[in-house]
Amino acid sequence: MNARIRAAGVADIDSLFDIRTSVQQNHLSRSQLAELGITPAALKDALESGPCAWIAELDGIAGGFAMVDLESGEVFALFVRPHCEGRGLGQLLLAAAEQQLFREHGTIWLVTDGGEEIRANGFYLKQGWTLAGRMDERDVRYEKHRPS
Repeated sequence: MNARIRAAGVADIDSLFDIRTSVQQNHLSRSQLAELGITPAALKDALESGPCAWIAELDGIAGGFAMVDLESGEVFALFVRPHCEGRGLGQLLLAAAEQQLFREHGTIWLVTDGGEEIRANGFYLKQGWTLAGRMDERDVRYEKHRPS
């Protein structure tokens, strides 16, 4: 399988939602996302504001995406379809997000579910992120510093 990363655009909004709602861990439906303010209109505004999202494709099919908040230095989202896991898409997407954020920030961050069963925690640690602490009873914050 041939994997590649490309910038996401407004035409990809449906794919972003399809990928986000396909995951099993940290699953949210479209209506739950809307309750959080994550709507097609909000994504359109973000995508038009600058390079903030990337899609990973396997043989031309969208298999995952990452999205950042350029202003705050946050990796806002990173999701891979279940049938595309284990093929390096998450690493490619995280590298693209990190590269963009490190252009403006010395330290970048993300928040994820801190449950021991959540695979994302091991993934971020393997990618050189540091557990910075608990945000609440459920979520944890990871940070990474720009390489010298």
